[in-house]
Amino acid sequence: MSGMTLSEAAGGLPELTTGRLLSVWQPDAAALLLIVVLGGLYGWGVLRLRRRGERWPLPRIAAFVFLGLGSLAVATMSALAVYDTELFWPAAVQNVLLDLIAPLGLALGDPLRLGVLALPERGAGRLKGAMSGRLVRFLTFPLVSTGLVLASELCIYFTPYFETALRHGPLHELMYLQLLLAGSLFVLPVLTREEALPAWCSHPVRAALVFVDGLIDAVPGIVVMTHSTLIAGSWYLHHAPAWAPDVHRDQQLGGGAMITIAELVSLPFLLAILVQWSRADRAQRVVLDRRLDVELAPAAPIAGRPEDTELVRPWWETDGGTVGQRMRQRPGD
Repeated sequence: MSGMTLSEAAGGLPELTTGRLLSVWQPDAAALLLIVVLGGLYGWGVLRLRRRGERWPLPRIAAFVFLGLGSLAVATMSALAVYDTELFWPAAVQNVLLDLIAPLGLALGDPLRLGVLALPERGAGRLKGAMSGRLVRFLTFPLVSTGLVLASELCIYFTPYFETALRHGPLHELMYLQLLLAGSLFVLPVLTREEALPAWCSHPVRAALVFVDGLIDAVPGIVVMTHSTLIAGSWYLHHAPAWAPDVHRDQQLGGGAMITIAELVSLPFLLAILVQWSRADRAQRVVLDRRLDVELAPAAPIAGRPEDTELVRPWWETDGGTVGQRMRQRPGD
């Protein structure tokens, strides 16, 4: 990675202060390409809607750009990426940004619905078909997607995967992509694609799943913080600079940061589900009110009855169910 090149060229990175944490950046070609592609496609969809006289909500655009793409940029090109080969805790924060915060921001932007609205009819149909396919439905099944996020984190930290990725740049980039995809498989369907979820995944169930997912997301951080064996120990023992904390302390800091971020991100995630639940409940009440208005419509006036008498049509005359149909078919009605 370019962080290694910078370190070797300078004979070791300077101490990571708050100022450097906020100001040091390095380009990452693969991450930059992904950000440009995602941002370009999203912007194209927004422009397509505007040309048709439709508007896409500004809060969704802000969430996609700043929380989604912004987190992706911070994780892969900020000081976290510069120092991740010399300190463990920046690498741990990177990974949490990629599999929790960036997917949440992208999902809040609702890119899939934007694509369906912006694409031509044929393209929108293909997108819907792809999102409703068996493989996607399996991977986005809540228990499966939650297990994938947990398995990705544990596999990275407790196999040679992480240390190998530190040594080989292309594998490091692949690890970034794996974390982003694993997190998106859980977040995107829960927030944006109800069709990809089972019928029993109502809003209350989704709120419970998000709460449980927040607890599960803390597991890797707890394991990392309390693990007695160093993660990528041979690498960090060799590359740790003189100003760095003890490698065991560094690992504890990384685990603590993972727990903190995981628990903090679960709150806005849960709030987003509750807001969706409230909106769906209001929409359902509107539909029910309209149905009641139709069912309680005044009946036609009957000859010989005073005009000021208001009658209500029997329920079976407007009911669309099986019982209503059978009642309307009775002799003499």
